[in-house]
Amino acid sequence: MAGLDRVPVVVKELSDAEMLEMSIVENIQRENLNPIEEADAYHRLMAEFHLTQDQAAERVGKSRSAVANFLRLRQLPEAIKKHLAEGLLTMGHARALLGLDDPVERLAAWKAVVARKLSVRETENLVRRMKTAPRKPQTPPEAGSEQRHLDSLAEDLARLFGTKVRIQRRGRRGTVEIEFYDNQDLDRLLSLLKPA
Repeated sequence: MAGLDRVPVVVKELSDAEMLEMSIVENIQRENLNPIEEADAYHRLMAEFHLTQDQAAERVGKSRSAVANFLRLRQLPEAIKKHLAEGLLTMGHARALLGLDDPVERLAAWKAVVARKLSVRETENLVRRMKTAPRKPQTPPEAGSEQRHLDSLAEDLARLFGTKVRIQRRGRRGTVEIEFYDNQDLDRLLSLLKPA
């Protein structure tokens, strides 16, 4: 098709394992992999060939920290990974969300990022505010089944609203506390609470 009679080639004798490693490395170096595909490819390369992050980085010509950042993406919940794979979130957003250790907080932050179309910098600020917000006291291990039930309900509401929720009972009465992070977040929550 190119009109050439001869082309330069390099012939290599490779074992099946070496061919597999080469194909994984070449796949990683393609331009059109999404971040999750790239993270999974690094993981596969390391797992199948018993490589360290340094060795994997050397094989693909990237820094160890770049490989480590991609591998950390595998810790994200499936919903966030899906958005990242579809290009609805960037690596910067994902790295900021990984700054939260609590899975419920991570999902709450992600929902706020998506709902408010936050930039990476705004996402970093949101995560910083969430990390410095006062923590709710942990339920003591001797808490009764009623408290465990209330905690479970609070977690369900936290997932629904995309923010921290606390339910406290005093006798027959109690309070439901829904946390917000700024005025936009409050508006988002109010719109969820208003009847359609």
